[in-house]
Amino acid sequence: MTQTRHAATRLLLALAFALAPAAQARPAQAPPASHPPGAAIASGHALATDAGLATIRAGGNAFDAAVTVSSVLSVVEPISSGLGGGGFFLLHDAKTGKDVFLDAREIAPEAAMPAEYLDKDGNLDPDRSQNGPWSAGIPGLPAALVELAGKYGRLPLATTMAPAIGYARDGFPVYARLEKGYASRRTVMERYPGTRAVFLADGDPPQVGETLRQPDLARTLQLLADKGFDGFYRGDVAGKLLASVKAEGGKWTAAELAGYQVRTREPIRFRYRDWDITTAPPSSSGGVALAEILQVASGWDLAKLDRAHRIHVLVEAMRRAYRDRTIYLGDPDFVKMPLARLTSADYAAGLRATIHPDKATPSALLPGQPAPLEDEETTHFSIIDAEGNIVSATQTVNLLYGSGLVAPGTGVLLNDEMDDFALKPGTPNAFGVMGFEANAPKPGKRMLSSMTPTIMASPAKVAVLGAPGGSRIITEVLLGILGYDDGLSAQQVAAKPRFHHQWLPDVISAESGAFDADTVEALQAMGHTVNAGEGTWGNLQTVAWDRITDTLSGGTDPRNPVGKAAVQASP
Repeated sequence: MTQTRHAATRLLLALAFALAPAAQARPAQAPPASHPPGAAIASGHALATDAGLATIRAGGNAFDAAVTVSSVLSVVEPISSGLGGGGFFLLHDAKTGKDVFLDAREIAPEAAMPAEYLDKDGNLDPDRSQNGPWSAGIPGLPAALVELAGKYGRLPLATTMAPAIGYARDGFPVYARLEKGYASRRTVMERYPGTRAVFLADGDPPQVGETLRQPDLARTLQLLADKGFDGFYRGDVAGKLLASVKAEGGKWTAAELAGYQVRTREPIRFRYRDWDITTAPPSSSGGVALAEILQVASGWDLAKLDRAHRIHVLVEAMRRAYRDRTIYLGDPDFVKMPLARLTSADYAAGLRATIHPDKATPSALLPGQPAPLEDEETTHFSIIDAEGNIVSATQTVNLLYGSGLVAPGTGVLLNDEMDDFALKPGTPNAFGVMGFEANAPKPGKRMLSSMTPTIMASPAKVAVLGAPGGSRIITEVLLGILGYDDGLSAQQVAAKPRFHHQWLPDVISAESGAFDADTVEALQAMGHTVNAGEGTWGNLQTVAWDRITDTLSGGTDPRNPVGKAAVQASP
């Protein structure tokens, strides 16, 4: 706990220094700016980025812009997120200097007991856990938008959600990722009449160049804007959601919908070199894993290692962090977790001592003990405004197009987040991640996530970043942090080649071209199994404020051609 308090103090000092009046913090040789010179937004779709900047021009702050960006993404990226899903919002309030984490993760319905997800032979039924009503948790994103607007924003929801309502009503151009994703999920999606009514409205699946209109979703968004929480979780929309789930054989209750609550949690904080890192706590596994990996790796000067040994050290740290993720982490409202130990420098030192400098540790030698028993699915956006307010937000419906089920009359595509629970202990989910009792489903419990919205601050720079990618989100953000530490620009960070290890399966995954032949050979000689020919993954979105040059920048992942990072100067 002492380590956590010290880390929190360091981060507050770093951000206070970054946002203090110019007269108090201007060394003659390198005067740091006191406030950003404008606003910067990076998101997975240009329409969302542009709408967010328009909200700031209309007098909104970063939190208002977050409502706009989130709600627009919920319309134009149904492949990744939406009102039927959930998300995490990491906020920095410049006026108070406080950091807040809003946990709007979906929750398990009362009926969703583990036995419901097993076939007649007692094996996990992937169709039940990944498709249709039983795969869906109670959504959290609409409640998060209401919370953001009511507690942190300046503008009414009717203003900040107007762009999303317009894009749902009038439509937006279909892009390649949306078309391709639909093709991969078409068999599931076309089971459901509500889904067919949206995506087959013109008689055929979405195709590039067509306009996708969602009039029912526009009405749902309008009700949310007009009535707030009750516009979604009670009344007409809630009734249609319940009817749809029941019609397809699922079981939700009105009390579960009306009882949903966003949880406000204390972020994870730790120190890496010159950076104070603020990141996601459970029910995200991301912050704990980042703290472990970076604090283990801090025992080496990564810049002085050759390429293969740098990767080796990071992979061994990843291996140990993902093992702990599997065994210990879950919803903090249900599970007692040794967070102080897992995020401590002393624990990292102990893990570091188990790493051989030239040999891989087989994952089988780091066994999980049953006793303590996210691809393009998901999206992220990053925002800084001229006052120094910050939002790092990641939201999702889990797999591509979530459960595939659109509730008729609502336009709401339901998530399939139940697959993120350990529905059968020791059995991997869709991302190959195992879990045990800590992440077993219980009524009202939030499933463990890998979403890792993060803020990093030093006296010279503040950066905001996050990504989709299932279990690979954590390592995407990790490599982004290391990229900033290496002095890369925001765009270089977003484009950085990626590699990943998650304990089990015991293999290093790497994008094609991320490793050269000599590096692969050296890693194999150390005992690593390497798959260096995978396709690209993730969609990192980041913004940064360089306080020395007083400039803002943004980086959008080139793997996603419809994303956009943009900077808007203060008037």
